[in-house]
Amino acid sequence: MAKIDNDDLKVASEILRALAHPLRLQIVQFIDRNEKINVNKIYNTLKLEQSITSQHLRVLRTSDIVETYREGKFVFYSINYDKIRQVNQAISEFLVKEGTT
Repeated sequence: MAKIDNDDLKVASEILRALAHPLRLQIVQFIDRNEKINVNKIYNTLKLEQSITSQHLRVLRTSDIVETYREGKFVFYSINYDKIRQVNQAISEFLVKEGTT
């Protein structure tokens, strides 16, 4: 049996934990629908408090689920699809190695 890459699984579990919160998942889905979006649009459209939105975005940034870039005075968020694919691959490989797929 092939060895399971524990580092990949650890990263995957951290990302899944970050996505497990309903509000963070809602924010990620909103960003995904808009490709790129600034924080003001996120909390105004989703009717969230700015501080709560910022806290959840910090978790998503720390987990590398979202990426940020600045245009003038605005910070925009987008989904880090490479990281999502990496997590998906790690989980898929784990399931194959465990013989569950």
